[in-house]
Amino acid sequence: FPDEPVPDTTITWDEESAAYRVQFARLKEGMQSRLILDMPMVTSAEYRELRARGQAVKRLGLPPYRLTVKEQTRQCPSISELIDMVKALGQRGLSIQRYKGLGEMNPEQLWETTMDPTKRVLLQVTLENAYTAEEIFSILMGEQVEPRRQFIEQHALEVRNLDI
Repeated sequence: FPDEPVPDTTITWDEESAAYRVQFARLKEGMQSRLILDMPMVTSAEYRELRARGQAVKRLGLPPYRLTVKEQTRQCPSISELIDMVKALGQRGLSIQRYKGLGEMNPEQLWETTMDPTKRVLLQVTLENAYTAEEIFSILMGEQVEPRRQFIEQHALEVRNLDI
């Protein structure tokens, strides 16, 4: 970012991981922010995903960007404005509501989202390994938070269908 000041950079040796640790620090609008790149960070699944996405963004080239939808072209002076514009276009005509459970919905909403036989999908679930299924169920629905957190962190990038 050409308008941003160069952050203060510190490189240290980390005995625990036997690798260098790079820390970037900057003061912006009175707030101190730090970014640390160390071995656990650069070997994480999140970092690999970030690198892949960074390569996709790099292929877009440098701004300004042009976004064309249905023969209408808009100029985007930065990547963040391009992202905001794409999000806004994607949400046009949508109404997003969140519920903790079906009991919070009124009858019309239940019919529209769950009960209408022309729209609902019923899936038969069978258990090939009941022990493994019980173990995963206990991790995800049990009282202990730490095993659930570890499971989610370990399998986060494997998710294919996420209901938000």
